[in-house]
Amino acid sequence: MHGQPRKPLRVKDAAAQAAKASNLRDLQSQLLHNHHHRLYTEEAIAASSKLLEINPEILTVWNYRKLALQQNLKEATDSERIKSLVDDELRAVEIALRANPKSYGAWHHRKWVLSQGLAEVDFDREFRLLDKLLKADSRNFHGWNYRRFVAKLKGLPEVEELKFTMDMINTNFSNYSAWHSRSGVLSRLLSKKAEGFAEREKILTEEYELVSQALFTDPSDQSGWFYHLWLLDQTVTPNEVLLISSWPSHDSDCVLSINGNAAYCKSSEPIRSSYYFMSTGKLPVVLYFNQTVKGVNSSSVTVNSMFVKNEDLVWRPLLPTKSKEAACWVTYLQIPEMQISDTKVYRVEVKLGHSNDILSSNGSEFNHPLHFRFTLTLNSDSLEHSRGESVDELFVWDDGGSSTLESNDLVSFDQLKLSEDHASAFSKWQLDTISNEINLFKDIFVKLTLARLLIAQDAMLSHTIPTVRLIRLRDVLELYDDLVKLDPRHAGYYEDERSLVIMNQVTLDDKSLSSHLSHSSNYISSKLHLHGCLQLKSLSLTRIGYVERLLWVQTLDLSHNKLRSIAGIEALQLLINLNLQNNQISSITALEPLKLLSYLRVLDISFNKIGAHSVDTTRYLFSSPLTHSIVKDKKCIEECRQADINVADNWEAIFLFSGLHLKQLDVKGNAVADEKFRDLLKKVLLTLTWLDGERL
Repeated sequence: MHGQPRKPLRVKDAAAQAAKASNLRDLQSQLLHNHHHRLYTEEAIAASSKLLEINPEILTVWNYRKLALQQNLKEATDSERIKSLVDDELRAVEIALRANPKSYGAWHHRKWVLSQGLAEVDFDREFRLLDKLLKADSRNFHGWNYRRFVAKLKGLPEVEELKFTMDMINTNFSNYSAWHSRSGVLSRLLSKKAEGFAEREKILTEEYELVSQALFTDPSDQSGWFYHLWLLDQTVTPNEVLLISSWPSHDSDCVLSINGNAAYCKSSEPIRSSYYFMSTGKLPVVLYFNQTVKGVNSSSVTVNSMFVKNEDLVWRPLLPTKSKEAACWVTYLQIPEMQISDTKVYRVEVKLGHSNDILSSNGSEFNHPLHFRFTLTLNSDSLEHSRGESVDELFVWDDGGSSTLESNDLVSFDQLKLSEDHASAFSKWQLDTISNEINLFKDIFVKLTLARLLIAQDAMLSHTIPTVRLIRLRDVLELYDDLVKLDPRHAGYYEDERSLVIMNQVTLDDKSLSSHLSHSSNYISSKLHLHGCLQLKSLSLTRIGYVERLLWVQTLDLSHNKLRSIAGIEALQLLINLNLQNNQISSITALEPLKLLSYLRVLDISFNKIGAHSVDTTRYLFSSPLTHSIVKDKKCIEECRQADINVADNWEAIFLFSGLHLKQLDVKGNAVADEKFRDLLKKVLLTLTWLDGERL
């Protein structure tokens, strides 16, 4: 129960507890015996009920009762007998809930029984049970979850459920579960424009007024603040799915040497040649949307080129997980080997039309047809003549001061230019609502909410003068700096949000970006000359953001920050050199996004915290090759075993590095980087030439 702390056992209760424990052990032994021998008699089932009355958290009991019910149903000959068996199960659940109203097993079993459709559901009984439960604890999320299940089973109109949430909120403003349930019901009603809910702006305005009453009634209660955050998300989420960035960019010219080993890209009005090196005959086409979307495929996106048929292109979401939804999508143009003596230019067009396939997570469709084009030039320049990538030379990061490019020297890789209608996709109501909320919370100065509102306003007013936006972002940074000091328990969250603001500042426009761009010659290498060398070191970043503005980057220096995650970096499909030295990365699995970077050749992860913790809990969030679920991993695992590598203890490292094609890697300064680990890397990374600055 909420607000009821646990009390220590009194001495005089010790004997009673000992007797209870003994009884529990006897009942458990009896259950296991009955389960093993498949005994489903009335006496056996009654004994399991006694066990549930003492401890409803033993999942084996619920599994046993499922099997018992299924067996006894086979022998039931009439509807009355079936109804009696169902009622027995429902009573067993009610007995268990008296012992623990938040028993996962009990609630799951009740749902399972009713879902079988064995007998007519007594909905009055179910709602009476819920009324008793929610009177005892109005925020019991198990009860709320079960209510949603029963309401759906009965076909109860969602408008009635919305009214119920209002009744519960009026009873207690601090009912987080009621606010949460209200947000879910209201989302569904608004998305399908149910009767009375077609005017989205009117409904949300009323909700702002409602939650304001709760916030000013008890500002210290979190329930209303969470609902306000949900409302803010509903307000600032774009109403339309838009394509906001791509690579190659519109009207750019990509030049590919005929040997297929290197390519460089230049804008339509270049200041200087800009080299983009890629693997053999493989040119990425990247699309970045303003929302997470699904359905990007050869039907919804048409690529016209002479190199490959559109229907043969495979689009994939750029996420390290197996999700089919992402903001960033990529496909590859496979360039065939051509023997030519003269330079030849090929035109490539990418078209996105009206499509029911491309859908955002909230159901919005892509309804703004557009197309962009770029040219691909195949010439006979050799790799050496193109000042190409050296396979022999050590790439050394520049730790000293370095000159930067002037803003007027930048080779521009702008985001796709959207029409003015798209740029001002936010309605007057959205802009006014955010402005009103900012003024409201400036008066009571709630720092976190004010910071969120200012960020939302900045996103809506992205077309305003950069200097005005920079002032607004500086204000947000001050708020997060204050929050880190005032609330150190949640400093990690504030630092993550602060990092996004810093990334926004750095990438806001060409002028902001120019102070962080360097000639590749600043990085000590006589042969390597690349465009897109971005320095973001020593900015106290804990996470990466606004990657849609950085699709052109090939050399990225993120050293001397506080990065714990590199999520998002997978969108930088052109990345060749990456410096993560001196951060706070604590596990190999945190580097999972690197597997999606086909061209990555130089990686520095030295002086992090990899291996400092004896247990890497994040490893269990990723699929292990030990499951033999992926063919290429099975082959890699077998090769490692033949090389006497301890697969069980090192599968995450094997899984990551076997998927990379690194020529240079630095791992020194990590707890994991002993000689055994170095030997493992040498065996797994067959392309490796340099390890910790030493030639192999």
